[in-house]
Amino acid sequence: MESLALVTLVNTVIIPLCLFLIMMGMGLTLITNDFKRVLKYPKAVGIGLTNQLILLPIIGFALANIMPLRPEYAVGVMLLVLCPGGTTSNLFTYLAKGDVALSVTMTAIASVITVFTIPIVLSFSLIYFMGSGSEFELPVVKTVLTLVVLTIVPISIGMLIKRYAPKVADRSQVYVSRFGVIFLMFLVLFLGYVQRDIIVDAFIATGPVSVLLNLSTMALGYYSSKWFGLNPAQRTSVTLEVGLQNSTLSIFMALTLLSNYDMSMMPAIYTLVMFLTAGILVRIFSARYNKLRKSEIESSVLAARML
Repeated sequence: MESLALVTLVNTVIIPLCLFLIMMGMGLTLITNDFKRVLKYPKAVGIGLTNQLILLPIIGFALANIMPLRPEYAVGVMLLVLCPGGTTSNLFTYLAKGDVALSVTMTAIASVITVFTIPIVLSFSLIYFMGSGSEFELPVVKTVLTLVVLTIVPISIGMLIKRYAPKVADRSQVYVSRFGVIFLMFLVLFLGYVQRDIIVDAFIATGPVSVLLNLSTMALGYYSSKWFGLNPAQRTSVTLEVGLQNSTLSIFMALTLLSNYDMSMMPAIYTLVMFLTAGILVRIFSARYNKLRKSEIESSVLAARML
């Protein structure tokens, strides 16, 4: 198969299909009570969603203006910050001993809301960074319908499977989460291969803003949740949820909806950064959790001996 045909196949078939499966995997973890958790834990969910849906795009827009980026890379920043959460954040929250239920709730709600916010903000970003006369235009209605088909529909299918075949859902969701991470790494390698002539320049150009964006958003998630009195498990969830983006969806929009490889480089390189920092945080948060659990057990044993 010629390289052009292979690239076309990946962009138009493989990426949308795998994204559909990944989002369906998210639905396999959801029940209707997850959406009701907003009423049960309004402060935790409110802090997380405010960070994800409002503060994260503001920080991304500021960095895209401040840092010396090409217009395509600046749009790539906006693509990234408009796609918060994803199954990756849920997986890392689980590994870090965070509040997985809170993480899943934030991801689910954000996934529904961003279906309607992404086309509007992205259209503005294209005009702002590329110019009103550029060749890149985003049909808002078509984009909304595409995102509905690739997010809300598969999530709903996953929830139906969870509702009527819970054992199948429980057995499948772990594999789908792992598949999501593996496929994301495949995408990064694929983009690196296709853009091998400019990969070094792209890394130099977008690497610093990727690090700044990741560290600033994770710090925002951690300290905002700490200041508002969330418990350690909730702080872990909010930190990872704000710092880990749905890079697969960002890359899909760059390659399929906008047909621009340069715009996809920022999400790809950010993926490498967020995996590194998330891995470090998993070790820190899980060690803190284990230390706390050990302390609680020792206190219980001591109290029992004093009876």
